[in-house]
Amino acid sequence: MTTIERIEVIKTAPAGHRLVIVKVHTSEPGLYGLGCASATLRVTSIEKAIEELAPFAIGRDVLRIEEFYNAATTNSYWRNGPILNCAISGIDMALWDILGKIAGLPVYQLLGGKSREGAAVYHHGYGRSPAELAEDVLRLHEERGARYVRLPVENGDAGDRLHSPRGALSGLYHDPDVAIRKTIENFRVVRERVGDRVGLLFDVHERLAPPDVFRLARALEEFELFFLEDPLPPELNDWFERLRSQTSLPLAMGELFVNPNEWIPLVKNNLIDFIRCHLSVIGGITPARRLAAFCEVHGVRTAWHGPPDVSPVGHAANIHLDVNVPNFGIQELGGFTDAEREVFPGTPEIADGYVYPNDGPGLGIDIDERAAARYPADAITREWPVMRRPDGSAMRP
Repeated sequence: MTTIERIEVIKTAPAGHRLVIVKVHTSEPGLYGLGCASATLRVTSIEKAIEELAPFAIGRDVLRIEEFYNAATTNSYWRNGPILNCAISGIDMALWDILGKIAGLPVYQLLGGKSREGAAVYHHGYGRSPAELAEDVLRLHEERGARYVRLPVENGDAGDRLHSPRGALSGLYHDPDVAIRKTIENFRVVRERVGDRVGLLFDVHERLAPPDVFRLARALEEFELFFLEDPLPPELNDWFERLRSQTSLPLAMGELFVNPNEWIPLVKNNLIDFIRCHLSVIGGITPARRLAAFCEVHGVRTAWHGPPDVSPVGHAANIHLDVNVPNFGIQELGGFTDAEREVFPGTPEIADGYVYPNDGPGLGIDIDERAAARYPADAITREWPVMRRPDGSAMRP
């Protein structure tokens, strides 16, 4: 029996985002697996959670992945929190990586094989004006083969605080009326300039009240979005039934989800079209494949969260699921830097609007620890800005 012998935490930031990688060493010399436990704003908490979980994992059979996941989720009694889920995810992904290496097969083969050769991706477009944004979308299409691009969230007069009360605190100010007008103008100009060559998406980022979301969704229908992303925060899931009745746009949700009770009602009641969970914060590959199967039964497609602060290991896990599950929709993925490819040999390839897993065993990706040490995560400080309404009050997310 091959067992877990040691668990190592590697923190690195080759692209300027703090990453937490878990390296699970086994009782078989030279056999180890890698997993992603990254949630970039809480790396110290996650590292501590992994250290506390390690004694529970050490000595276990590396092949009993389901046993480890089911036991680990209740080992601390309280469960379904993002920090603990990330710790579990790091080990869970590493165990799948180890299983693939033992079998000599990539993870997607262990899951049942490919449903497709590559996974369609969407990129992020940026610009200081609608015209600049349109040019960036064209650039992504022509230079990188992008077939889908997400337009940026608008804060709405982010630097204009003249309408705020005296003494209003610093932060990122958000005026919903201005944001909605700017978003509609962005889509109008991009569509006029780009036509239908590129599918367009938009992320509300949970920054609008439900009535404002209804208003924006109706206004964006003429631009035929691929989907409207995270229109409401998890705390307001009850509003999705009304939102569904207000718009024909496809809806994507789940970036902040950590608990099955957040996604089960939306999926089984056909209130969303795409599930967007972050694999690390829901616990890894094991819960993600269960979630994908549940969504398939209800006609919901996957669109896993894939921002720049997910490690290449985490992206590899996303992609193995993407090419396997029959109900795949699209994958968020902007690309990889040369530094990331240096630190993570085997980083997936992106070409002509698709991303491809390599055929190496397990996740097909490794880590160069010497290179990783040249990009110390602890040298980077990053805080999520305080979002504020025009009157200066804090808002979510």
